[in-house]
Amino acid sequence: MHDSIGIPACFSSGDQTQADEPASVGRSGQSVFMSVYRAKLAGQCRLITVTWCRNSLLHGLSVSVQGPDGDEHYRCKVELKPWYFWRKQGSKHFIVDGRTVDVVWDLKAAKFNGETEPRSDYYVAIVCEDEVVLLVGDQKKDAYRKTGCRPSLVEPMLVSRREHIFGKRKFCTRVKFNDKGSFHDISVKSNDSISCSDGFDPVLEIRVDGKVAIQIKHLQWKFRGNESINVGKNGVEVYWDVHDWLFGSGPRHGLFIFNPVPSLPLSNQEVNSGSGDYDNATDSSSFCLFLYAWKVE
Repeated sequence: MHDSIGIPACFSSGDQTQADEPASVGRSGQSVFMSVYRAKLAGQCRLITVTWCRNSLLHGLSVSVQGPDGDEHYRCKVELKPWYFWRKQGSKHFIVDGRTVDVVWDLKAAKFNGETEPRSDYYVAIVCEDEVVLLVGDQKKDAYRKTGCRPSLVEPMLVSRREHIFGKRKFCTRVKFNDKGSFHDISVKSNDSISCSDGFDPVLEIRVDGKVAIQIKHLQWKFRGNESINVGKNGVEVYWDVHDWLFGSGPRHGLFIFNPVPSLPLSNQEVNSGSGDYDNATDSSSFCLFLYAWKVE
């Protein structure tokens, strides 16, 4: 079910697959933040995607729910208008398997700080059968009071986050690698001006909380790779692919993946035996951050 209201192009409905997503975003030139959650809705565990999108003219919010066959069959879209008299709170609804799903939002006091996604003082709630199945934002008490519904008995889980960011050399974001952890500032910077005997030697730096975590020299030979780093007490595997930065033309992006490494509750003997039972890890996380860094000349 789709709402026929004006929205940014990246929210347009259709049969576009995830593989087509980067090309579509590159053409539109819009910053996009997509958070995918696993939650129980209408009697089934489904993927719910909350998307914020922004360019110089438009700003929008979209909530989509995975259909039974894995496709996005249900979607609600909201255009955030800059007009003073626009009411920055409201609700919409759609039907999932015969059950009403309400999307309730309050952005009156939301602080965006120039970003695509608000930083604080807001909420977006997805409600079904008198339960708040997913709540995004920090105004949780206001959300429960407004909806008059109880929290879901099944706690939603953040599965992945996709961010499309545009810049010249430096790309920044902030992320929590687990629900109980704190936010970490991540920056990716490319430097093409380091000279060497053969001309210029491209260098890539990845920083976490201001400290250099990874530095890749001779980038023209190491444009794809991965490396393990520590973020606090947690291990994170970082993958990068900047081939298109170096050899592409037109709108082009580098892809950076940050995947927390699960901690295994195994004894030394079990570790040495090579059982590798990641499914039973107590601190394991299926969360993954995908950062698409689009270079603007």
